[in-house]
Amino acid sequence: VIVMTATSPQGDVRGMTASSFLSVSLDPPLVLVSVDRRTRMHDFLGPIDHYGVSVLTHDQQDVAGHFAGRSSGLEPRFVWRDGVPLVDGALAHLTCRMHDRHTAGDHTLFIGEVRTIEYGEGAPLIFFSGAFDRLTPKGALA
Repeated sequence: VIVMTATSPQGDVRGMTASSFLSVSLDPPLVLVSVDRRTRMHDFLGPIDHYGVSVLTHDQQDVAGHFAGRSSGLEPRFVWRDGVPLVDGALAHLTCRMHDRHTAGDHTLFIGEVRTIEYGEGAPLIFFSGAFDRLTPKGALA
């Protein structure tokens, strides 16, 4: 599970939880986030030329819920890299320059060129069969 974040030209920070995130190319390094065209985040991304991707850790379910629009009372904390807000404490951070946009049904595919990447150790948060979970080592049971 990732949180896509961006800052408007006026300095407003917004983010959204997404589970549709993938690598598109290694040369140049491109990643894709799929965003529903009916969301506020979709409209917010219109003039944006840079965005951030934060890969959440298995214990950041509350953060995922907050950016999915669930009222949690959480006040998100950000770290900043290259002028891009990123979720504090995430497993990995990517800063991306907007490379392209493609309409695909009721979604837009936002393709970004990875400018920086930082990562730590830990288990990522995953969303599977309608619930949050974590990856476990091969052969282990959760």
